[in-house]
Amino acid sequence: MAPERIILGIDPGTQLLGFGVVRASGKKAEFVDMGVLDLRKEKDAYRKLQAIYDCISEVCKSYHPTELAIESPFYGKNAQVVLKLGRAQGAAMIAALESGVGSVTEYAPRKAKEAIVGNGAASKEQVQMMLEKSLGQALPAEHLDATDAVAIALCHFFETNRPVAIPRGKGGWEQFLKDHPERVK
Repeated sequence: MAPERIILGIDPGTQLLGFGVVRASGKKAEFVDMGVLDLRKEKDAYRKLQAIYDCISEVCKSYHPTELAIESPFYGKNAQVVLKLGRAQGAAMIAALESGVGSVTEYAPRKAKEAIVGNGAASKEQVQMMLEKSLGQALPAEHLDATDAVAIALCHFFETNRPVAIPRGKGGWEQFLKDHPERVK
């Protein structure tokens, strides 16, 4: 039996930061928790980073995630936005790594939406609806940044649960078994 994994998904932001926690065992993933850190009232950019660090540290203390899946910043029209998102992402990553998370993986927003909805341009509401169907769990509509974080965690689960493809003409099963002994039980 595959070991249990706790995946923490984060949708970083300097106004609203969403987090979602998913428990994965074998080929099954289940919803654990989600939430939003509202930073809109804090005006000091450095205090926001401290709040992100503190929040993610507390989430890690509560759920002991083994893996972190985090949305990567995407370039829009304003480079300052990317810089601010990168700082928020960094504060969250450091908090998770210091708490013992074993791996960090970044996903583009379109990748997570495509993994959940099948459409990289899906709306937050479409993502929420598909998550509810996939996880068999009602998710609060007022936490769309948190549902995005759950989507990132579930995207990571899907990506890491895919079978390894065997390149044709490269040795077949014998070579695969030699190259991946950890995949044989």
